[in-house]
Amino acid sequence: MTTGQHRAAQPETDPPEEDEPLPTIAEQMADQLGGWRGLVESSIPVVVFVLANIISDLRPAVIASMGVALLIAVLRLAQRRPIRHAVNGLFGVGIGAAIAWRTGDERDFYLPGILYGIGYGIALLISAAVRQPLVGWIWSVLVAKGRSEWRADPKLVRTFTRLTVLWGVVWLAKVGVQAGLYLAHQDTALGVARLALGYPPYALLLLITVWTVRRVTREPQPTPLPGA
Repeated sequence: MTTGQHRAAQPETDPPEEDEPLPTIAEQMADQLGGWRGLVESSIPVVVFVLANIISDLRPAVIASMGVALLIAVLRLAQRRPIRHAVNGLFGVGIGAAIAWRTGDERDFYLPGILYGIGYGIALLISAAVRQPLVGWIWSVLVAKGRSEWRADPKLVRTFTRLTVLWGVVWLAKVGVQAGLYLAHQDTALGVARLALGYPPYALLLLITVWTVRRVTREPQPTPLPGA
């Protein structure tokens, strides 16, 4: 058999597949927060409600905030841009607006967000206590494309557990401030707290999570000694 025939007879092997690199920290932050436009658009309905409620009354404030939220969603749809953040914002504003409209109490506009925050914070801490850290599973869905190999890595399990506790504590702390203002009938201060304690802590927690997980996953594995 000639050399050429020998080469032709050898089965072709596909090059080994390399793991697809993770998005950069900036890319992951932008995707989860919706970029600067997503941050601004999600805050506008609450800002409109707070200002309109100070200038006018509850019902005009509810109508104005819902109108703005609907307009943002329609504009995104018309521009064929992702509407996930707009829909989430519209849903949250809509529930709060419906409750406030029914009860006639402007502070009830913020009640669904407070209840959601309490439930979310408790769920985070419970998931960490039972060694099923919620932050790890969210990471699997949003970043790792459904893969959950981290469950087999004790270091990553510990990392996600600690991050989940951090998220739960911060979430309960910020919702505790809002709940205190709600019970004290501090309606305007509650609206300001809703904005100040909304995306800033979320963005900080997200940055800490992405940076920590990327650092842990990039740590070199110990190489076995020769003859071991």
